[in-house]
Amino acid sequence: MLLGALLVLLLFAGAGQASAHAALRGADPADGSVVKTAPRSITLTFTESVGLLDDSFRVFDPDNRRVETGRAQHADGRADTARVTLPGKLGTGTFTVAWRVVSADSHPIAGAFTFSVGAPSATRAPLSTGPAEDPATAGLFKIGRYLAYGAAAVLIGTALFVAVCRPPEVRPLRRPLVAAWSVFTGSTVLLLLLRAPYETGADPAQALDPSGLTRTLSGRPGIALVVRLALLAAAAVLLLRQRRRERLSPATLAAASVLAVGLALTWAAAEHASAGIQVPVAMTSSVLHLLATAAWLGGLTALLTLLHRGALPAAVAARFSRLAAASVAVLAVTGVYQSWRGLGSLDALTDSSYGRLLLAKLAAVALLLTAGMLSRRWTGRLARAETAVTGDTQGTTSTEGTTAVETEAKVTVDAGSMDRAPVRERVPQPAGGPSLPDEPPAGEPPAGEPPLTPAEDAHRRALRRSVLAEVVVSVVVLGLTTVLTGTLPARAEAEAATAEQSAGLPVASVTTIPFDAGATGGRGTVQITLDPGRVGDNSVQAVVYGPDGGFADIPELRLSFTLPSQDVGPLDAGLTDRGGYWSATSVNLPIAGDWEMRVTVRTTEIDQVSETKQVRILR
Repeated sequence: MLLGALLVLLLFAGAGQASAHAALRGADPADGSVVKTAPRSITLTFTESVGLLDDSFRVFDPDNRRVETGRAQHADGRADTARVTLPGKLGTGTFTVAWRVVSADSHPIAGAFTFSVGAPSATRAPLSTGPAEDPATAGLFKIGRYLAYGAAAVLIGTALFVAVCRPPEVRPLRRPLVAAWSVFTGSTVLLLLLRAPYETGADPAQALDPSGLTRTLSGRPGIALVVRLALLAAAAVLLLRQRRRERLSPATLAAASVLAVGLALTWAAAEHASAGIQVPVAMTSSVLHLLATAAWLGGLTALLTLLHRGALPAAVAARFSRLAAASVAVLAVTGVYQSWRGLGSLDALTDSSYGRLLLAKLAAVALLLTAGMLSRRWTGRLARAETAVTGDTQGTTSTEGTTAVETEAKVTVDAGSMDRAPVRERVPQPAGGPSLPDEPPAGEPPAGEPPLTPAEDAHRRALRRSVLAEVVVSVVVLGLTTVLTGTLPARAEAEAATAEQSAGLPVASVTTIPFDAGATGGRGTVQITLDPGRVGDNSVQAVVYGPDGGFADIPELRLSFTLPSQDVGPLDAGLTDRGGYWSATSVNLPIAGDWEMRVTVRTTEIDQVSETKQVRILR
């Protein structure tokens, strides 16, 4: 039930707009702008480097016909830009631009905007309001990433548990290792096939398209997945060679260490750490964070497996307790660094989706630490109980050694003057004595080991419960981590907003206000463009659309601005009918703040309506 809820979370978290880690810094021509002459190209600038697709740009004319463009490329060799050339005879009116690129950390990002040549046109191509990604493809891709994270933690963590904690019985851990390897490999193949449709926003049926697979294999995310498969093949060989051995040789330990670091690098090279600031430090931190997570969460899985089989000496639990403490220390240091790198400021913890998800993950980690403290306490009690039992057993053996199952009898046979040497004879247990089952049930000690005392049994059961709680909470932590890696970091979001302001691209440059005058045909919308949307002089263009989305001819349109907080206004814009749209060349808004924009639409000689909407004016 818990796993099903997490899969639903992964499928629908952030549905709608694609969550990615690059953000649009600026566009030329700007969104909603009106230019006098047709531009020769369209250039987009992003907060980090992006990859281009065959269909990165789609440009539509006012009649919703696609415009023939050149091939998308980087402007002036800069990896954080995307540019496409336009035909020489573009025409006039409002053009719609839909774009899609892949950010440096492998996540697709898409958007759309409009610009006008000469003047806004009576008709325009509709902006896409649907999701920027196919829901089925995105859902399957997120599930694949979650399974890959979980399987990697179990595979690496269990192997590290065997190497560091040295359990005397490793056979119960072979099945989890094989299962983790199988899930890890299968999820990686799934991610490799879904990579192309995930980037282009296509449905899952396009996963087997040869051209898409070829494009995937030429990009950094695809190469990272192929390297991961190669490392998993090497891990399979290592597992097969170790199948009949109980102990790890130094060569096997060295090979396993290299494979673990390599697998962690396949994530660091294609996720958050590969883009943004301090990339070398970030990639090192990411690798250490992933390995520490695997050591802790994967080790918990191994610990729970051995507890269930009743094959866990207290010394092994104590070694894992020390390993978990070291892992938590590494997670704390790397987690603080990665949080700072993604947030940028403390306010982003509550003001951004990334920060709120991070707080939820921190709360889950706090629960995990609490359960870990309980496990550490029960581990200490179990070790003390076993020590006490060992001391009692040694004392009993010294005084009652002759009462064991095996006794020694001297048999003397008179054959002349020669005596035969004494021989050992197995004497059966007396009636009613204890007997050992062929295969001990789960939770009981293996054959040949003394039965647990009541204190040992109570401590082991308590330890099993606390470890199970840790495993359950760790599943939640992995789910939140997967969602977090698909969310726009607050630092990138803030950088994009700052860049828009400094580049003269205010967020409120285009405002759409619906109206309904009540009469037949009296419904529609008014699209108002403020340029530049800052303190001082602003030009205004307003286009009125009817209920069918087409241009609406009205006898009068008035626009005024009021700043209630400073008791300024109303300031009349003085709109002039330009034959298809209304405009004012200069409207002075002297103070920054949230202004109330009041538009009055007269649809007939007697029918009119006024609507108000807030618009933010920047400094």
